[in-house]
Amino acid sequence: MTEKFSAQLVYLVPVLASLLFGLGCTYLLIAQPLPPMEVTPFQEGTPSAPLGNAAYFVILIALSATVFYILLKKKTRKIIFALIAMALTTASLLLSIVYLSAIFAYAPSWDFLVIPLSILLTVIFDITIFKLGSKARNLAVVLLGGGLGVFFSAVIPFSSAILILVFLAVYDVFAVYYGPVGKIAHSGLDQLQGLSYSFKDVQMGLGDLVFYSMLTGSILLNYNSLLPYVVSLIGILVGSFLTLIMLEKKGIFPGLPFPVILGLAGGILASLAV
Repeated sequence: MTEKFSAQLVYLVPVLASLLFGLGCTYLLIAQPLPPMEVTPFQEGTPSAPLGNAAYFVILIALSATVFYILLKKKTRKIIFALIAMALTTASLLLSIVYLSAIFAYAPSWDFLVIPLSILLTVIFDITIFKLGSKARNLAVVLLGGGLGVFFSAVIPFSSAILILVFLAVYDVFAVYYGPVGKIAHSGLDQLQGLSYSFKDVQMGLGDLVFYSMLTGSILLNYNSLLPYVVSLIGILVGSFLTLIMLEKKGIFPGLPFPVILGLAGGILASLAV
């Protein structure tokens, strides 16, 4: 952040770009649904399952943030780089396979290209993140956030996804002001290359983009209607702008609470009119 920062609508461009890319990914998965995948420890069917899944995700993210903070504090840059490279490479390869498989489902005779093209895209992604300039890297992070969020929305049941988002919004407040996220932000998110993006004077974590896209993806996949999706997207953008206003005043502010609250409320309420 700089002292002259002021909230402007232009700062919403990366968020909107990520969400619109996620919209395209969502329609791919609507047309070509993913096979069942178990990414949550508790299966839906009991009242406690969404609660357990939400707690699981929050604990997992809290532990990850704590580990990165400790590594940053000890200045173990090689270990940090290795962990980030492994995580981003795995995510890129997974998403490439998922979305290319959905695309080539329309041309089954060419589906043998999915794996080699996925590897090629992953190599290009890694080069973009770790070798090219900041503009190319930021674009890659924005697209990754949109695609990864939609993947989560497709494999996590709706009730669990909603509680995960709510729990994360609450945790984000604690993590920024009292936990490892705020300490990492103060030391500079640019040290976690690939896990954040910068646009003009604003730095935002990849996780924010992932969960925004997970929110809109969950709304569209569950209600299968554009109205709740559009209202949810508007809610996220309005919440993001409110976050920028608070950022202007405080210098640091959690990125999830306003967008998640307004996005969820808007999407669910709009679904009642469908």
